[in-house]
Amino acid sequence: MGRKVNANAIRMGLNKTWNSVWYATKIDFPKVLLEDLKIRKIVIKRLNDSGLDKVLINRALNKIEIEVHVARPGVAIGRGGEGIDELQKQLSRMCKKDVEIKIREVKKADISARIIARSIVDGIQRRQPSKLLVASAKEKAMMAGAKGVRIWVSGRINNASQARTVKANAGSVPAQTLRADIDYAEETAQTMDAGLMGVKVWIYKGDKNSIDDEE
Repeated sequence: MGRKVNANAIRMGLNKTWNSVWYATKIDFPKVLLEDLKIRKIVIKRLNDSGLDKVLINRALNKIEIEVHVARPGVAIGRGGEGIDELQKQLSRMCKKDVEIKIREVKKADISARIIARSIVDGIQRRQPSKLLVASAKEKAMMAGAKGVRIWVSGRINNASQARTVKANAGSVPAQTLRADIDYAEETAQTMDAGLMGVKVWIYKGDKNSIDDEE
């Protein structure tokens, strides 16, 4: 089963936690969930160029705290903090609540599954060969300290008439071991002539027995 489901979802509550933390009544839940999705969409669109890893949302009664993990915090913050101030104002107007955005630096960007997936997607959209992109990402991840890497790119590779999957593996990725700290991400590349191409990345960082353990 560990090979068929989202690697983060199956470990939820064991060594992974939710990206949104809040409580809502049955009536308010759909409205709050939709607001969360809109917040994520805006933040991802604005801060994608800064090497976005994850967006964490914590809600209090009249305040929303958004923690954004990025590889290049300087790009996200902007000159004199202008970028973040503008984003905070936009989200405050949309949510009609006080919004605070905190930027956190990702120390090891080469073993972040989402950053790797996004870099491969960007390369595919710039018409770079997917095999070279996958091989380069795999090498960088292993050199940065990953214990195992698995990368899949699916679609019409090199404008082929039939879709196929390019797979790259290094080390071990124990998908069914729940104590294994596996970072998983999936992204979609929109190409001009080959349609959509899917990218999936699994990074095994070692064992982690609780959420509070240091990665």
